[in-house]
Amino acid sequence: MSFWPLIKILPVKTNFRFVAFAKLAGALSILAAIASLALVLLPFKPPCGGLTCGIDFRGGTVLEFSTYPRSIDLAAVRAAVSDKGLGDVGVQAFGEGPKAGAMVRFQNPEGKNANAVKSEIRQAIDKALGGQVRFTNDATVGAKVSGELFTSGITALLVAIALMLVYIWFRFELQFGLGAVVALFHDVLLTFGLIAFTKMEFSLTTIAAILTIIGYSMNDTVVVFDRLRENLRKYKRMPLREVIDLSINETLSRTIITGLTAVLALGGLALFGGEALFGFSVIMMFGIVLGTYSSIYVAAPVILLWGVKRGEEEATPIKFGAASRP
Repeated sequence: MSFWPLIKILPVKTNFRFVAFAKLAGALSILAAIASLALVLLPFKPPCGGLTCGIDFRGGTVLEFSTYPRSIDLAAVRAAVSDKGLGDVGVQAFGEGPKAGAMVRFQNPEGKNANAVKSEIRQAIDKALGGQVRFTNDATVGAKVSGELFTSGITALLVAIALMLVYIWFRFELQFGLGAVVALFHDVLLTFGLIAFTKMEFSLTTIAAILTIIGYSMNDTVVVFDRLRENLRKYKRMPLREVIDLSINETLSRTIITGLTAVLALGGLALFGGEALFGFSVIMMFGIVLGTYSSIYVAAPVILLWGVKRGEEEATPIKFGAASRP
């Protein structure tokens, strides 16, 4: 038990030369970004190109039903409709008490009458749940509405990145903002590449996951930039590459602990959260690891390329994980 808690085996102080590998890491990141862009855009086929669009972006049918006061066996419903050749199928419960129910979302097979497909699915659901199923609503999402949702989702990502640039610009300097934005574009692009490569469903839930990744990556980058700014004021004669290495090493344990904690939690969600949350969890885990990497090997090296002016005032270093003692 001498190694418990296990966090104690992490070194208190590290002296890794991160900047020495910045060129290699930058080249690999550029290649990965180009490959990701190709996977996402090719083939040039609307609305999602190389991405596997979910019903949110391709259009389809939604059936809502209830068996109140009996509970709904979602697994039985999913099994009943999954072999009907409907493409992307989603089954989700909603509400409580008398308002409890479930919805089935599916894509209409090409060449089949939509009303006939709805009738077939209703019969399959009614049989799977033992009869007495009350269908309360059905709606069809057209291609035009789906295209608008896709455009709105991509716009939300771009606006989020632009707001992050403004935030970092005001908090630090423009060079820091450019480094943060380059890192964010790197993270978003490679995450899209993962989604395209693995053929995961691209939906509004995926957009939410990527927006969360943007927030996490920015938080990690701000921690590194905050320490970098303090060290630039403290060590005015130290070469910039050495200040960057020092700053990353000083925040490394905090970065590892935070990232590892989040990945472990998301790992549990991926294993036990079911099919609906698996893709979301995998994307989040990939994004967190990528955000940590980009804070070290994308955002910080951009500062080295652009250069940065050093403040005249002295800074008091921040001690992470421990309260200051009198």
